[in-house]
Amino acid sequence: MSNQELEQLRNRVDEMNAQLLKLINERAELVQEIGRVKEKQGVNRYDPVRERSMLNNLLDKNDGPFERSTVEHIFKEIFKASLELQEDDHRKALLVSRKKKKEDTIVTVRGHQVGDGNVTFVFGPCAVESYEQVAEVAKSIKGKGLKMIRGGAYKPRTSPYDFQGLGVEGLKILKRVADEFDLAVVSEIVNPADIETACEYIDVIQIGARNMQNFELLKAAGSVKKPVLLKRGLAATIDEFINAAEYILAQGNDQVILCERGIRTYERATRNTLDITAVPILKQETHLPVFVDVTHSTGRRDLLLPAAKAGLAIGADGIMAEVHPDPAVALSDSAQQMNLQQFDEFYDEIIKSVAVKA
Repeated sequence: MSNQELEQLRNRVDEMNAQLLKLINERAELVQEIGRVKEKQGVNRYDPVRERSMLNNLLDKNDGPFERSTVEHIFKEIFKASLELQEDDHRKALLVSRKKKKEDTIVTVRGHQVGDGNVTFVFGPCAVESYEQVAEVAKSIKGKGLKMIRGGAYKPRTSPYDFQGLGVEGLKILKRVADEFDLAVVSEIVNPADIETACEYIDVIQIGARNMQNFELLKAAGSVKKPVLLKRGLAATIDEFINAAEYILAQGNDQVILCERGIRTYERATRNTLDITAVPILKQETHLPVFVDVTHSTGRRDLLLPAAKAGLAIGADGIMAEVHPDPAVALSDSAQQMNLQQFDEFYDEIIKSVAVKA
């Protein structure tokens, strides 16, 4: 074969490549349209029966020289890419998506701006136990010039016999302390029916990991004009986490803070496994502020500081951690809460790291 004949064959291959590319893109446009129709109908985008039927039809028409297994592999990749295209279109449509809104959302909490480029810190006891306990922590928080305090009035616990929180009485204590020390309150609500009452006492509605997919609670939180701090579920994917936030925004409330708090894995060295890479992914995929809860992710006081530094280094907008005047007698999670001296040391080190970063 002469060089001229080889060149002619190569030119034909180039032409076919262009034709294949055009057809693949035309097919992709059809797939996108199918995805939009399915979304309107509430139909699952992935249809394994339809995929198998298409593959069988193609294999029946295959005359070679490709093996049947090769043809199946090629078209499976095309089908996979098409499904990912539909998923991308779905994400583009989400109110929470960065593609929907380019600029960062800034959440305003009692005059304090979250997500404006400055780091926000949220500290406080795991559970509200008494006025004196919360006030002692609040005094330390206020002394550091911080603006927010956390505390659990309703405590969803693994065991029904563990301390479940003081309920409304706990909310009243938080409100009293917050007013005295001019702090904003972050507290978890577990029942949609309690949202309206809670709004009288707290500044940020926290939805905990166990309730990330409590859809009625998400919708209830989205229907009020209060900022919401949404924690990632114990075994939730990032996509599931993002869609949980979408439930809140879909009700008209865009004042949402996402919080990575570790996920359940086989590892037992820590309470959960801190998925640190979730922070930049969430920042890329959404326009919402992202916090890291170092207490619930690690469950270990000795890891709070390095975990917090890692969170800030990778782009977190805020850090959450638990503080108790005397963790040894705490009614919940005693092993993971800092005492006030440890809190001072932790905060001093964090501030140094923030200054170095700046």
